[in-house]
Amino acid sequence: MPDDPLILLFVKAPHKGQVKSRLAAVLGEDIALELYKNFVLDILASVDKSGVPCRIFYHPHDSGELMENWLGSHRQYMPQEGNDIGERMARAFRQAFLEGASRVVLIGSDIPDLPPSLLEDAVGRLNRTGAVIGPAKDGGYYLIGFRNNTFLPGIFSGQKWSTDTVFAKTIQLFEQERREVSVLPFWQDVDTIEDLQALMSRNRNSDFSAGRTMHYLSTQRNMLNSAEVSDVKL
Repeated sequence: MPDDPLILLFVKAPHKGQVKSRLAAVLGEDIALELYKNFVLDILASVDKSGVPCRIFYHPHDSGELMENWLGSHRQYMPQEGNDIGERMARAFRQAFLEGASRVVLIGSDIPDLPPSLLEDAVGRLNRTGAVIGPAKDGGYYLIGFRNNTFLPGIFSGQKWSTDTVFAKTIQLFEQERREVSVLPFWQDVDTIEDLQALMSRNRNSDFSAGRTMHYLSTQRNMLNSAEVSDVKL
């Protein structure tokens, strides 16, 4: 039905040297690329388990065929449109609402261990409040969502993206507009080698331990030794 909730997943095309640059600086571009691919597959698995329909917004604009070949032709795809990440997110929300979605949440691909229950919670909260946001431990946010009648595109303007002030500034903008927003639990993006170590540590005995990312890491013990993260047991 057109008024079903919708998850928007922002993904970069898997080009070597163009993803996970901070991990690549430590682990090398080949390993960083494989990690990124596994991150995307794991977060897609969580989305699928949540039961909420998903649309993949990819970047760059000409990567549609590559994305379908990688993630499957059964999924919905659209290119990201805009000059920066804020404009691209705002346009993705507008497109979803124009097509009739009533509740929309947007996530990225840097949160491979985000559980389906948290996605379900985020969508459910939009039945009770106009917006939802998930703060990341690096000062940004890993999820943001709106109802069609409470969408606030100004949230995405004037931000200094990829800084530790993004979440605080966004909350400030909600307050200035006197808009209610429901705050989800903190989660940790995986951008740095320290983030990767934290991912491994917190998931030694979790459901995510059986995921693609953890399996790939288990095959890269020499890499972990050289990156000084071998103290984490897989």
